[in-house]
Amino acid sequence: MKTTRMKTTQAASGETTTTQPDERPRSLLRRLGPGLLTGVADDDPSGIGTYTQAGSQFGYHVLWSAVVTVPLMVCIQVASAHIGRGAGRGILAEVRRHYSRKIATTMAVLIILANVINVGADLAAMGDAASILLGGANYWYAVLFAAITLTLQIRLKYEAYARYLKWLTLALFAYIANLFVLHTDWPTALHAVVWPTITPTKEYATTLVAILGTTISPYLFVWQSALEVEEIEARDSEQPIKQAANQRKAQETRILADTWIGMLTSNVVALCIMMTAAAAFFVHGVHNVESTSQAASALTPVAGKAATLLFSLGLIGCGMLAIPSLTGSAAYALTGALKLPSGMSKTPRTAGTFYAVIGLCTVLGAIVCFSPINPIKALYWSAVINGVVAVPCMVIVMLLSSREAVVGKMTNSRAVSIGGWVATALMTVSVAVMVYTMVV
Repeated sequence: MKTTRMKTTQAASGETTTTQPDERPRSLLRRLGPGLLTGVADDDPSGIGTYTQAGSQFGYHVLWSAVVTVPLMVCIQVASAHIGRGAGRGILAEVRRHYSRKIATTMAVLIILANVINVGADLAAMGDAASILLGGANYWYAVLFAAITLTLQIRLKYEAYARYLKWLTLALFAYIANLFVLHTDWPTALHAVVWPTITPTKEYATTLVAILGTTISPYLFVWQSALEVEEIEARDSEQPIKQAANQRKAQETRILADTWIGMLTSNVVALCIMMTAAAAFFVHGVHNVESTSQAASALTPVAGKAATLLFSLGLIGCGMLAIPSLTGSAAYALTGALKLPSGMSKTPRTAGTFYAVIGLCTVLGAIVCFSPINPIKALYWSAVINGVVAVPCMVIVMLLSSREAVVGKMTNSRAVSIGGWVATALMTVSVAVMVYTMVV
């Protein structure tokens, strides 16, 4: 495995080098990296459960949220990427450096708590899906998936790991394919997208926060920023922008394109899942999906076994893609806050705490699968928790990514700044409305 090079340890020095970026042509798949992996990791079983619940409760009336959030997601994720690429360090490391260790540690703990719940719910949902396909006890499948993802994170170098994750993105097409085996009311769906219908109820407000929380999640900020650092580590020709200002323009262009593709992919899939739930459940009077197994099994009488198969396979594939991002982002968050060695370019011996956090989050998540917690409910409420935790995290991301002392010349453009702060305001208002509807 690679060891950390001098350029990363000097990322905060502010010195500019003349190192040129690698001029060799790279394929589209190779050029896509942190943005794509972050976008598709967004459609984890938590997201699938949330979108399914939203579609079954409110039908096509929530589809607009998947469209409105695209540019907002892009802006906040680009800002996160700027921190990693500009500073050569992750978000929590920069929070510690420019604010305080206490703030960084508090943010890391909140992210870890939300992620552990998410990992447990994701593993349980994947176990349910495997049980439907193969029979047997769902929790043992969950343990198997936990063991596989943990082994891959420990054993693989970053570049091999990234290639594996890119191929797993094909699992998302299962949810697009589902629309073609269901009877979908396309005119109604299109009208709902361009002409939103908002219901002023506690349930609708909570669902909206859950959608925003699973779409714009704190772990995604940490993950994309950390992957940018891993990209720098993996390529000898690349350095943090604070050290190599001449690489700024090329990296900004790549990050913007990469992030747009990732977030569009994420939200197209979210749209398809909500449409599937609306067509399969809502129009047939099923407004409360209690479990992932119910969601998959209920598709059979409506659209046949093909729909159940696609739903279940997609859920397993998305979980295999998302769990490493959840455990990995938790590890990056804590080690960044504590100023400890981290990264998939290091070995467990040289970054013990980093891999220990990954292992602990995976094990705790697997233990959750043996509890009586309902997977769909856990998935849904983990999304709500993410929505609440996201607010302070988004403020920090926008402040850090706008400072030259942090990212060098890679500060946010005006469009990214406006979009990022609008996303932060929308999340804040949504959480406030949810709390208000719960209290009154």
